[in-house]
Amino acid sequence: MSEVTVHIGGRGYSLSCDPGQDARLRELAQYVDSRLKEIAHAGAATNESHLFVLTALVLADELFDTKEMLGEFEEENYQLSSRLRDIANGQAPKPLVQEEMFVAEALDHLAGKIEHIAERIQKA
Repeated sequence: MSEVTVHIGGRGYSLSCDPGQDARLRELAQYVDSRLKEIAHAGAATNESHLFVLTALVLADELFDTKEMLGEFEEENYQLSSRLRDIANGQAPKPLVQEEMFVAEALDHLAGKIEHIAERIQKA
């Protein structure tokens, strides 16, 4: 086990991690600390405990959004794989217009998600 000291919210925390994971743990701590500072700067928290809870909730929200997007990408990947299998099996491909509409809808959806996340960050 390796011992790493990370700094979050102006405090040092000594943590153990598997060998070779030191850099990753520091990177994660820097990300958490940066999100905490953004929320603190916005004045959304009333005390340190509140600040840590808000930061944890914002990070959990980011994680849930990421999982949702991953599910959408997996569905898109499944649909595209099915299309390629159909083509490989000699079936006629769908007209290109349908594919362009599918891509445009996906891009619109992702743009909306990005805007939603940006709004939440500004409010935090």
